[in-house]
Amino acid sequence: MAKGSRRKFSPQFKAEVVQLVVQNERQIIDVARELQINAGTLGHWVAKYRMENPEPVKDLSPADQVRLVELEEEVRRLLN
Repeated sequence: MAKGSRRKFSPQFKAEVVQLVVQNERQIIDVARELQINAGTLGHWVAKYRMENPEPVKDLSPADQVRLVELEEEVRRLLN
């Protein structure tokens, strides 16, 4: 590849590659190496996807809710 030339990737290709990382929980570096893509570029695509598609906030279990209340009370106690 000539110095200064850049490869162009279609939006469909980018979406499919990002899904390899997000849905299959694969490492960016591994997918990038396998597809001969710069890991930084793929990392940027994944970060953009995650910013545009945040994961839903999971509800706390009853035990976690109780623990959260306990920790909040302890923080208030320590700050006073």
